[in-house]
Amino acid sequence: MSDKITLSVIKADVGGYVGHSSIHQNLLEVAKERLSKAKDRGELIDFHVTRVGDDLELIMTHRRGVDNEEIHQLAWDTFVAATEEAKRLKLYGAGQDLLSDAFSGNIKGMGPGVAEMEFTERRSEPVIIFMADKTSPGAWNFPLYRMFADPFNTAGLVIDPTMHEGFRFEVVDVYGHKTITLSCPEEMYDLLMFIGAMRRFMIRRVFRKDGEICASASTQKLSLIAGKYVGKDDPVLIVRCQSGMPAVGEALEPFAFPHIVEGWMRGSHHGPLMPVPFYEANPSRFDGPPRVIAAGFQITNGHFVGPRDLFDDPSFDRARQISNEISDYLRAHGPFEPHRLGLDDLEYTTMPKLMEKLQERFKPEE
Repeated sequence: MSDKITLSVIKADVGGYVGHSSIHQNLLEVAKERLSKAKDRGELIDFHVTRVGDDLELIMTHRRGVDNEEIHQLAWDTFVAATEEAKRLKLYGAGQDLLSDAFSGNIKGMGPGVAEMEFTERRSEPVIIFMADKTSPGAWNFPLYRMFADPFNTAGLVIDPTMHEGFRFEVVDVYGHKTITLSCPEEMYDLLMFIGAMRRFMIRRVFRKDGEICASASTQKLSLIAGKYVGKDDPVLIVRCQSGMPAVGEALEPFAFPHIVEGWMRGSHHGPLMPVPFYEANPSRFDGPPRVIAAGFQITNGHFVGPRDLFDDPSFDRARQISNEISDYLRAHGPFEPHRLGLDDLEYTTMPKLMEKLQERFKPEE
């Protein structure tokens, strides 16, 4: 067993209350009880259970490394137990992220979103867990680029000698099942060529040039796993801060601009990513707009000190106001693009069934 700390964030939609807007307190209690027993058994060092919208979020520390079967089994069993409670309450979409009837050794590829990293604790270890609802993992591309490669966002890239050499970005092609690692600032234009296409290319991890891990994001896409639309991916992101990495304020700054992401209603629309405090993470207008929360922790000998609700700050009020204005503008388009996703993006929704129904009525053009 490693002396290093492993931080695992695993999420799943196991039932919405009401509709897709939030989560019932009973589901949180089921998860807390399960993880508390695991902590008593020595499987976990510490844990925190929370939610964003209708997603149940398990934040755990342990010494078993990433992709550990026992930890993933624990998360799976916790989601299954919460799903049973959701079914008892007849919550909406109970267990929709659990795409298998049985655990198969690794929770990746089974529906839940996973972000993990292993590291040696520094003298002070501030970490932010970003959690989003009603959007896809491509939503992290823009803020991760701003945090780790944009000197207009992150002053440390210019004035901190420990950051001045830049960072390396591991990018995954979720359709081609390939990865590429690009180094910034020297390969910045190459990086932007890929990550600007947020539907296909996603930043999975960020490293310092000395190999130290700085960020880890979930990149699982439910539609690619299930072969059809079963809900939006609702990704999670871990970012370590300070001491050769972005300051907490530099990691939060990208979210002052509510950039456009895919998701929202039925996973089929574009909308702004609105930064909100924990208590406002209840997307309801047109099942949105997409939300993101930021839970700040100090990790001390593997234990969580926190969380601090980092978006519970009036300095993000204008971002929320802009999000509402963007929402008004996009909603006015109704079923027309660019509010609705393009045809390629609707490939895994119910649209193919509608096209099939009308196929015989299409006639060759004369």
